[in-house]
Amino acid sequence: MKQKLIPILSITIGIIAFILTMNFTRRKEAEFRRLQEEFFQQQVQVRVLVAAHDIPSGTRLQQSDLIARNVFKVNVGDRAVEVKDGMRLLGRRVVFPIKKDSPVLWSDIEGGAATDSGLASIINNRMRAISLSVGGAAAVSGMVKPNDKVDIIGTFSFPSKTIAGEMETVTLTVLQDVSILATGTQIASDQLAQPARTASGYSTVTVEVTPREAELLVFAEQLQGRLTLSLRNREDVYFERDLPTVNFEHLQENLMEYNLYRQQHIRHKTNVQ
Repeated sequence: MKQKLIPILSITIGIIAFILTMNFTRRKEAEFRRLQEEFFQQQVQVRVLVAAHDIPSGTRLQQSDLIARNVFKVNVGDRAVEVKDGMRLLGRRVVFPIKKDSPVLWSDIEGGAATDSGLASIINNRMRAISLSVGGAAAVSGMVKPNDKVDIIGTFSFPSKTIAGEMETVTLTVLQDVSILATGTQIASDQLAQPARTASGYSTVTVEVTPREAELLVFAEQLQGRLTLSLRNREDVYFERDLPTVNFEHLQENLMEYNLYRQQHIRHKTNVQ
């Protein structure tokens, strides 16, 4: 009888040991997969905005203050401002100083996280947004993008100052150094994420102006003239004083002077460089 029990016990113990070993192995495999998932989650990167230089508190953020960088999400969680939300920061004040290369956190920004309120959220205080019917060649072949700076030039038919009852075509600079808020329906939202992206076709541009300038532009459009955008460097804030009103007579009298001035200006610029 004992001789029969020994093999049975051995088999039973072996089965129990096998079951326990399998259960232990499965638990270890499950724990390993959990740790593996946690590890990979920690390696997930997000593209956020970091300070391009030391930013003091009270600074109103500009695009030049921010650069995009990939960071591990585990290090910033949901506190950092992602690139897709970057344009909501422009014009907003920094509450706490931000060191160079540090991620910009919503808690660093006046008002904290902003909900998507469209164009209104990026208009500066005491300024207005107004849309103009302009496109194609009038918008530098469609290359004008949100955040660009332009001069607005108008061509109109006015009563002649020299010939009574006659109309003459005149061209004049209406406004200088105007910020573009949107082209068509594209608000200044993707420029940080894709700074090299060119603008798509559009028939209107939205500019940021003062209330008085808004009245001026509305009146200019009602004159049935043509508005043209003259693109300028974003860093160029020079204001050209005493620009003339150009008509045919002015063009005839000053064409040679314009060309001489241009050549002297280019030659001087080349010598300086």
